[in-house]
Parts: sequence; structure tokens; C-alpha cells
Amino acid sequence: MDIVLETGNKAPIYKQLVEQFEDAIRSGKLQPGEQIPSMNDFAAQLGISKETVKKTYGILREKGLLIPQQGKGFYVAEAENAAKTRVLVLFDKLSIYKEVLFNSLAEELGDKADLTILTHNQNLDLFTYYLDTSLDKYDYYVISPHFPLDEKSQAAAVKLISRVPNRKLIMVDHWMQTYTGNYGAVYQDFENDVYEGLKQGLDKLKVLTGLKVITPLSCLYGPMICRGVDRFCTEFGIPVEYMHSAPETVVPNETYLVINSQLDSGLAALARSIKAQNLEVGKDVFIISYNEFDLNEVVLNGLTTISTDFKQMGKTAAMMILNRKSWKVHCDFNMTRRGTF
Repeated sequence: MDIVLETGNKAPIYKQLVEQFEDAIRSGKLQPGEQIPSMNDFAAQLGISKETVKKTYGILREKGLLIPQQGKGFYVAEAENAAKTRVLVLFDKLSIYKEVLFNSLAEELGDKADLTILTHNQNLDLFTYYLDTSLDKYDYYVISPHFPLDEKSQAAAVKLISRVPNRKLIMVDHWMQTYTGNYGAVYQDFENDVYEGLKQGLDKLKVLTGLKVITPLSCLYGPMICRGVDRFCTEFGIPVEYMHSAPETVVPNETYLVINSQLDSGLAALARSIKAQNLEVGKDVFIISYNEFDLNEVVLNGLTTISTDFKQMGKTAAMMILNRKSWKVHCDFNMTRRGTF
């Protein structure tokens, strides 16, 4: 095995060594059962300290790629142990949509990977802690980079994410385009997606009396989504009104776009208001909800949605891991029309 230490590489030497060993083992250049040089010999060969080699071998052992034998040295692990790819999934929050994404990722990876899932709750301090305790322990980091959108927080998030080697990084659900490099990203484009999604319902929206958008104050990407709605409504002459909660009184022939409120108080409150006025969803008043999952088929006799494809998102991230290649992919975003619209 040829080791090349790049003097211009900002990564510590032990990290460069770990990555090159991983590549050699997984590519077959180092075979299962093959003995690697002793720490003293390897340190002398590369002209580096024994402590650096010791740290490298320790990380590879922890990853299950090297097996120590008492009095003999280190050996490459057997194929069934070495083949497992370790993946850390760092979501901002657990939700039914993240569950769809995660299940798709896990299903596609099958028994070829061990997955660990953590949630940072859009908190930079907690995200920092997770990185401090997990760097060098995983082969891939699948991260939903949802953090406060102010300039200071975004700059801090970019700096933190840069600690993850590009080849190990896959962003999901959102692409921080200010972060450059050859990493993976599988994302939705909130502003443009909602515009295109609503266009798929233009035939009906044009003959109704207007669009009312319910977006909670806690919705991180609410402003982006509303910009896309504004552009759509301006272009096609559709009256639009924004609110942060469901109204007590509804007007016939209006359509409500409910942002991030499927099966929660926002959607439930809207349904109660409609029922209290003896109106019927899908006949007198219409509802489109943001984000899709399987239960929508039975909610309110079929809930119409506009949504990114979370199953596609998880599957594509898994393909990057299995193929060990990174690219940027915008996920499909579509309207699924059911009884409420």
C-alpha cells in the first residue's frame, strides 16, 4: 500500500492516514487478514511520530477495519466486518417526513451500513458537541443543515460543517449553497418548489376566490416559501393572504395552503372551523398541505399536498454512500391531488 502525505493538505496527518487506509481496505488493495506494518516501522517509513501512527491505528480499530493480535500486530479485518459502512445521520428534528427519509435511506443501504441517528434541534451548540464527539468515527455524515437563517448563524454553521471531510458529507433536505466543495447534497428548493407545485393546481386556483396561506411563526423556511407563493400569485393574478393560525371564520370557494401543519393544531383547527360553518372540505372550501406522507390518503377523505419526494431523497443519499461518489441533486417536487382540492 502506497501512502502519500500531502504537505498542502490542512487535514491532520492521522486523518489523511485513516482516509487512505479506509480507501485501500474498501477497494481491496489491502486484503482481509493481511498484516500491516508495526507502529514503529510505519512511523519510520513515513518519518512521522509513533503517536500519530498509534492514533491512526486506534481509529481504524474502533471502526472495525483493523484487528489487533497479541504479540503479532494489526491485521485487516475480515470482509464481513470491514464491509460495514458507518453512517451518522444528523437531523435537525424527528418528524414523519424525516422518518420517511430515514427509512428510505436505511432500506436502500440494507445490511451494508450501520446507521446512528441524532438530532441537533437547529441548535449550533448541540451540533458542535455532536461533531466534537463523532469526528473520525464514521465513514459518512448525512446532515440536515437547518439552522437559524441570520447571517451570523449561517456563517457559524458553514464553519462547523467544514470540519467534516467533503468526501464524507451529504447534505439532505436543504443545500447550503454558500458552502463550496465536492460533497453530496440532496435537497428541496423551497421558494421555487412551491411556485412549481402550485402551478400544477393552476387550473382550479384560477376559478376560486383566492389563496390563504397558514404558516406558523416557527417555520424556518416560511419566508422562502411565501416568496414563492407571492411570485405565483402575482404572475397569475390570484389574491393571496397570509396568517399564522387558522381563522375562526372561513369563506366558500377559498383555498388554504397549510405550511408544516399536517395532522397538527393548524390543520385540525382549520378543519374544525370549516365543519362549524356547515361547509364541506373539497366542495365548499379547499385545502392544500405542504409535505407528503402515506397517511394523507385517508386524512379528510384524501389530503392534497405539494411536497418534495422524501423517499427519493433518502434513496439518493444511500446511492452516494454505496457508490462512494458525491453529487448535487434537486429532488422532485409535485402536487398530489386528492379530495381536499
